[in-house]
Amino acid sequence: MHRTGTAKISVVIPMYNEEQNVVIFCKRLFQSLDLLPEPWEVICVNDGSTDSTLELLRKEQEKRRGLIIVNLPRNFGQHAAVMAGFEQARGDWIVTLDADLQNPPEEIPRIVEQLRNGHDLVGSIRTTRKDYFFRRWASRITTWLVSRISGITLQDFGCMLRGYSKPVIKGILQNPEYRTFIPALATFFAKNPIEIRVSHEGRAAGNSKYSLLKLFGLQLDLMTGFSLWPLRTLFFAGIAISFLGLSLGALILVLRIYYGPEWAAGGVFTLFALLFFFVGAQFFGLGLIGEYIGRIFQAVRKRPPYVLGEVLKKE
Repeated sequence: MHRTGTAKISVVIPMYNEEQNVVIFCKRLFQSLDLLPEPWEVICVNDGSTDSTLELLRKEQEKRRGLIIVNLPRNFGQHAAVMAGFEQARGDWIVTLDADLQNPPEEIPRIVEQLRNGHDLVGSIRTTRKDYFFRRWASRITTWLVSRISGITLQDFGCMLRGYSKPVIKGILQNPEYRTFIPALATFFAKNPIEIRVSHEGRAAGNSKYSLLKLFGLQLDLMTGFSLWPLRTLFFAGIAISFLGLSLGALILVLRIYYGPEWAAGGVFTLFALLFFFVGAQFFGLGLIGEYIGRIFQAVRKRPPYVLGEVLKKE
C-alpha cells in the first residue's frame, strides 16, 4: 500500500553519495513495505550528494508510488538530513534507516510491530555485526562510556534502524539542539521505549561516510550534549591537582631547608616535568570548556541546521 493522504508509516532515509546502493536499496525497501497493511510513504533525503544519487532517486520515483525526495543543496550531515525528513513526515509512526543496506529493510516490519504494540520509541541492537573489529570495539566502549556519563540506557547507540511515534518526533522538532544525537534525545520524550535485536549486514557497496574524525565528533556530541559530567570531573580534578601542587611545593621547601640548595638544583628536571603536566592539564580543561562554550554560541545564534532545496513528490 503506497502513500495516501493519511499515511500511517513514514520511512526516512538520509543519503549521501549512495549511487551504488540506490537501486537495490529501493527494491528491497519497497518489497518489505508492501508486506505491511498500513499505508506508508518513503522520504529519501539527498544530503548534497556529488554523485548520481539524486538522478537515480528521480528514476526510482518514476517507477514507484509513495516515494518523496527531499533535496538539500549541500551536505549538512546525517543529523540535519534526518531532521529534514522528520519535517516532511506525515505518518503516525516514523522509521529511520541507512541506505547502505547494513540495516536490512526486511527488519522494518519488526519495528512496526513494536509500534503497534504501543511502544513510542523502538531502538535496535545489532547482532552478528559485520563491521571491522576496530569499529565494533569502539562502539562497545562508546556505549559503555556514554551510558555512564549521561544515564541513557541505550544498548546500541550506533544503529540507525529505529522507530518513533509522532509525539516523540514532535518533541524533537520543537526542541532543536545544536548537533544533538537523535536517538538519545528521543529517550527524553518517550514514555514506553523498547529495544529489539535486529540482523546486521555488511555494506552493500561503496565506503562508509563516517571517518574516524567524524566518529570522534559524534562521541564528543554525545558526551557534551547530554551531561555536565566532563565539566564536573574537570572541577574535581582541578581541586586535586591544586592540592597536589601545594603539597609538592611545601615538600620541596622542607627538603631544600633540610638538605640545602644543592639538592633543589638537582631536581630541576622533575620540576619541569611536573610543570608540563600541569600546563597540559590546563590546556585540556580550556579545550573542554571551549567545546561547551562553542555549543552555547551555536545554539544562541539559532542558525538553521539545514537549508531546504526542493521537495519532489509524485502522487
